[in-house]
Amino acid sequence: MKHFLVKTIANAAALAVAIWLLKDITLTGDNTGRKILTLVLVALIFGLVNFIVKPVVKLLSFPLFILTLGLITLVVNALMLLLTSFLAGKFDLAFHVDGFWTAVLGGVIISIVSWAMHMILPEDD
Repeated sequence: MKHFLVKTIANAAALAVAIWLLKDITLTGDNTGRKILTLVLVALIFGLVNFIVKPVVKLLSFPLFILTLGLITLVVNALMLLLTSFLAGKFDLAFHVDGFWTAVLGGVIISIVSWAMHMILPEDD
């Protein structure tokens, strides 16, 4: 359970940094509490997308991973962020990623911040 909580906090922090740095990734809300709740819910959706969909996509695109020496990871991360944005819209969450290249840059930012957060936060069960 603690591992799940740590991953959710890391995802929320990474998404918050991407929202802060990129004007085309937006999170809106009436007040700060609503924005934080939306951010946590989007982090949960992002975690589920990365847990369920990403391994399937990586498996199906394995030849491209070899051919591009792993650079296709940037595209896969962008697609996962775009899918999260789509699902957030379906759940009426005020989170939106505008465009593929914004998603690529957002995916890079989220990967770096997530890695840093996992280094800082404890993962012991």
